[in-house]
Amino acid sequence: MESKELWKNPVFYLSASFILLLVLLGVTMPSRFGAAASALFDLTAINFGWFYLFSVFILIVFLLFLAVSKYGLIRLGGEDERPEFPFFTWIGMLFSAGFGVGLVFWGVAEPMSHFFTPPFQTVDGQTEAAARVAMGYSFFHWGISQWSVFAIVGLVIAFLQFRKNKDGLVSTALAPAVGQRPAVRHTIDCLAIIATVLGIATSLGLGILQVNGGLHAVFGVGNATWIQMVIIGVIFVAYMLSSTTGLNKGIRYLSNLNLGLALLLLLFVLFLGPTRFILESFTLAIGDYISNFIQYSLRMEPYVGGTWVRDWTIFYWAWAIAWSPYVGAFVARVSRGRTIREFIVGVMIVPPLIACLWIATFGGTALWSDLNVQAGIADVVNEDLTLALFQTYEFLPLTTVASIVSLFLIVTFLVTSADSATFILASMSSFGRTNPPRLAKMTWGVLMSAIAAALLYAGGLDALQTASLVAALPFTIILLILLYAIVKLLRQEPLPIRKADLKRFRRLEKAANKKEK
Repeated sequence: MESKELWKNPVFYLSASFILLLVLLGVTMPSRFGAAASALFDLTAINFGWFYLFSVFILIVFLLFLAVSKYGLIRLGGEDERPEFPFFTWIGMLFSAGFGVGLVFWGVAEPMSHFFTPPFQTVDGQTEAAARVAMGYSFFHWGISQWSVFAIVGLVIAFLQFRKNKDGLVSTALAPAVGQRPAVRHTIDCLAIIATVLGIATSLGLGILQVNGGLHAVFGVGNATWIQMVIIGVIFVAYMLSSTTGLNKGIRYLSNLNLGLALLLLLFVLFLGPTRFILESFTLAIGDYISNFIQYSLRMEPYVGGTWVRDWTIFYWAWAIAWSPYVGAFVARVSRGRTIREFIVGVMIVPPLIACLWIATFGGTALWSDLNVQAGIADVVNEDLTLALFQTYEFLPLTTVASIVSLFLIVTFLVTSADSATFILASMSSFGRTNPPRLAKMTWGVLMSAIAAALLYAGGLDALQTASLVAALPFTIILLILLYAIVKLLRQEPLPIRKADLKRFRRLEKAANKKEK
């Protein structure tokens, strides 16, 4: 596509103009921008928190039912197609795109935050009971609920793109439900792009804050806004260089590198940390997660008051919804050739299981250190979330080496996420092309870094959380409409013959032939 054609697409220039306007407001009026963002956060979270929780729960039930239904055998591609990427590479790509730096940031910070300030008022902080609740709730936040959001978007896009040979736009996925009117299609695609940019900006901002915290912990570099701007500049150059190599080179190699480094760090902490405690707490937390799943999924605080659910669960679901167009489109792109059942099980089970093991290993080590050697990690985390991981390394051997490797991992996760996002955003704003023009990649690469910088400048972590929450509200409605769209599409699809049915048909055929003889 030529540059002139790109500018003829209203989705491209309208969504880009909106993000550019937010950047200018954040830079020129940071105080007012931060105050407005805070007011929007309260308005959205207080009045629509229940809507986020209920919507995500509906998605989970729907996807699990779909996986075990007769439609689970339908392949995302031709009947004779097989998966494009090997399983390890596929999981690496899913892990990098869907969790990435967010898990590295919150892997210690979340359980230690819950340990310091428990989710329930009846539990005292910094006790054994608080540690158990902290681990179980952390598993819940990083479990199948987030991935159900990514899965529904990815499933519909993959089905249309590879089964029906259509583009991978969200508006195309919704067409069976909302029709083909250009104004409606353009509005949906603009909302998807804006939500994605703000969701990615949240992840970029969290990673940049943690890199700054790591540089401070390891090298004594100060925590300052100008340092964060320099880090953004370095990340920007890295992911723009990577984005020019395409999906099968830059992103693929970086995803494998990310997964390899993450596993290396995981094994390092698992075997040099309190191994038995980690494995036992992992087992216990899985049980707590399963037994409390429905309660946590629909938990609100109308009787006791408080903001804990709003600050944690609702923020997480909104964050997942905000960047679900990106993760969903990317998951779809790398899942060609898999069956719907394999897609749902793989996407909703394997990455969350890895995430729970990560939290049990890193968060469990921090909890054990506070409970047994009075390490004071929870107190440090309460003061500065970005130091959580690096403070935990202080009680393990090879502290400096582990911290440097973690910093490198965070940077590569940031580069991978941003690289993937530029590709997906460029595709979404260029009529769903699988090979989008370089100008579109450059535009979104610049705007992503710019909005992350503006949000950090205007309000830091609070502004990042607000961006995700507000952007997610209209897209939550779109997700619910997607359920109707996929049901309508699948009902029109001829079902593949199952092996069990084929064997039964052959037995009946043989029996009929014997009778005729």
